[in-house]
Amino acid sequence: MMKPRVRFAPSPTGPLHIGGVRTALFNYLFAKQHGGTFLLRIEDTDQHRFVAGAEDYIIESFQWLGIAFDEGVHIGGKHAPYRQSERKNIYRQYADQLLSSGWAYLAFDDPEALEAKRKEYEVQKKTFQYDVFTRLDMENSLSLPPEEVQRRLSAGHPYVVRFKFPKDRDIELDDLIRGKVVVNTGTLDDKVLFKSDGMPTYHLANIVDDHLMEITHVIRGEEWLPSAPLHVMLYEALGWQPPQFAHLPLILKPDGNGKLSKRDGDRLGFPVFPLQWKNPDTGEISTGYREKGYLPDAVINMLALLGWNPGTEQELFSLDELVNIFSLEKISKSGSKFNPEKAKWFNHQYIIKTEDHILSKFFGEMLQKNGVTAPEDKLIRAVALVKERVNLLGEFQEQAGFLFIAPRQYDEQVIKKRWDEQMPSRLEQMIALLKTVVPFDKTVAHDKVMSWIHDHAWHTGNVMNCLRLALVGAAKGPDIFEIIDFLGMKEVEQRVLAANKRVGNGFPA
Repeated sequence: MMKPRVRFAPSPTGPLHIGGVRTALFNYLFAKQHGGTFLLRIEDTDQHRFVAGAEDYIIESFQWLGIAFDEGVHIGGKHAPYRQSERKNIYRQYADQLLSSGWAYLAFDDPEALEAKRKEYEVQKKTFQYDVFTRLDMENSLSLPPEEVQRRLSAGHPYVVRFKFPKDRDIELDDLIRGKVVVNTGTLDDKVLFKSDGMPTYHLANIVDDHLMEITHVIRGEEWLPSAPLHVMLYEALGWQPPQFAHLPLILKPDGNGKLSKRDGDRLGFPVFPLQWKNPDTGEISTGYREKGYLPDAVINMLALLGWNPGTEQELFSLDELVNIFSLEKISKSGSKFNPEKAKWFNHQYIIKTEDHILSKFFGEMLQKNGVTAPEDKLIRAVALVKERVNLLGEFQEQAGFLFIAPRQYDEQVIKKRWDEQMPSRLEQMIALLKTVVPFDKTVAHDKVMSWIHDHAWHTGNVMNCLRLALVGAAKGPDIFEIIDFLGMKEVEQRVLAANKRVGNGFPA
């Protein structure tokens, strides 16, 4: 195979959906596996849908994820510019070429006329389509006399350029994922290629840019499959060799019924965007995987296995490993259900794999937001104690925050179940016993405390859970003797005395 050139070409119309991230990832993996080139192009021909900040958001998302481009809007390259709005002067010549060769025509129909025609068809319970069967009934350069066409052009009458599909022809597409796709031109509408505002539509700009940027493989979502016959015909009409196409399956809702959307995430409480997004018009904030506490490598791994199967039982892959084993042949034709719990599972695995000193930086930032600054060695030790219990980075605060911030509230359910009027005295006796373990040793302390409880015939669960309540504020956390060792006896004693005072006879003060 010749070295491929592939692209990811999003529109800056809002935040980047994880389906788009997966498309970019698969392009990246394919390019890197074959020693090829991966570029980022911004397709902003539809200025009405342009959203300020969306392009920067896209770039920042991939920087966070660690997916690097070889060429693109933010780094340049031999085919610059990579932003379509900066390439406007390129597209007109190709529209003119299609007009002069008979592959396109001018259409003068105004929006009112088109709407009237649609309503006329609705009355007949039909759907109007501007195509080989209807175009001669409309106002265009195929139906109007040449002199009338010229008169309208001279008068500055607005028009669009439409593609002219040939009559009754089967268009064949060999898709690298779906195999042979055949579509008859009788089912296709004559798409607009050039708009009255002087901008090309996606279809023309996409084909021209892919050709001029020497794209060899177009790997994109299956929502673009209906456009593929037009694109194949445009390549033929312009006399160019088409790239190879591969249309990826959809990422589906958790129940499998339809494409995954932002509303699904809002409803079920999981992100569908890589980074947090603030809508510039409404101010609405949508959370992202980064802000939710996911590691970028976990997101990459999770997305790679949505619609692609390595053919083994292995589920955890580094980016380099994915590059080595990825293949388009192992991509499914059918959609893949998104599983929020599986996404958390991936993140949990990566948290466990991540070195403690790296995780400690995330935890330290969380503590700082609560006004607490902790030394690095203590943060690293805290992370090591609780990482097995953490699915999302934000959970470090919940699971280990008590190691740096003494509890101010105590779980009332634990108090009702475990605490009695004798408990304050028992806890103070336990402190006195623990102080005799010098230097402190977790095993020795454990054995002494267990023997002491046994000798008094007390309920082990009640005593130990009340000690945990005093130190943590709830019946949770790692081994209690690990907690004691981390806090030190002075802090342990202060917390026990504070709990005795506030809980008192069994009710929080």
